[in-house]
Amino acid sequence: MANLLIDKVLNNNVLIAKHPSYEEVVLIGKGIGFNRKRGDYIETEEVEKLFVLKSEKEQQNYIKLLPFIDHDFLEVIISAINLIQERTHAELNEHIHVSLTDHLMFALTRATQGMEMRNPFLVETKALYRHEYEVAAEVVQHINEKTAITLPVGEIGFIALHIHSAITNKNLSDVNQHSQLVSRLVKMVEEQFEIEIDKEGIDYMRLVRHLRFAIDRVVKGEKVEEPEKIASLLKVEYPVCYNLSWKLIKVMQQSLKQKVFDAEAVYLTMHLQRLQNKFK
Repeated sequence: MANLLIDKVLNNNVLIAKHPSYEEVVLIGKGIGFNRKRGDYIETEEVEKLFVLKSEKEQQNYIKLLPFIDHDFLEVIISAINLIQERTHAELNEHIHVSLTDHLMFALTRATQGMEMRNPFLVETKALYRHEYEVAAEVVQHINEKTAITLPVGEIGFIALHIHSAITNKNLSDVNQHSQLVSRLVKMVEEQFEIEIDKEGIDYMRLVRHLRFAIDRVVKGEKVEEPEKIASLLKVEYPVCYNLSWKLIKVMQQSLKQKVFDAEAVYLTMHLQRLQNKFK
């Protein structure tokens, strides 16, 4: 990227500039607006850790947020997104600048007022998106150190979903829906088997992962080969697990509003049988 002509300085950390390929862009970086004015050129190489918002929609949404954000909070949030970029080595979807900035602004405000928002899907999020969860834990620690405001542990889960959404280019509402669906399916398994699965244990991790990959396959419309002989065998040998797997699949179909191929029931039955054996 070459020199960019500054069109407007919004604050110390945000500029509007002319870009050779994208026309107008919003530049975000800690302190990039300091001592700069309209008509100046900004050499992007000299600006370390710079984010460029190219999408017009994201630009407008981000600019609308700015008046409501405390200056110090904004610097911390920019450095937090920077940390996410460094740890994930991923091309983050631009939307994270709007969605996570908005989320963290409210989270920090709530924390200063002593309000805590419970996260009912924290355990599922940790199991589903382990790497994102670890990065989010680091982000929370970073924010706590920089602001001296202690964010509740539930925030790690919320931030992890934002990170996963930005890395995979998935809609945040879909990511949320899938986490809630997995949580619901796990509860159904526990109720049917009358067990409580250790949320830190390997069995929980395996079950959650199996369900997550099944959901991903359904969403992508990927067909799994069906071993027909095994299907009829499992139906006779393990009727409880086979019936439960179909109950879970019906819930998946209703929630995702997409067809689930029969073969998923076979693999799910085998998984449930192995799980049930451990608790006998």
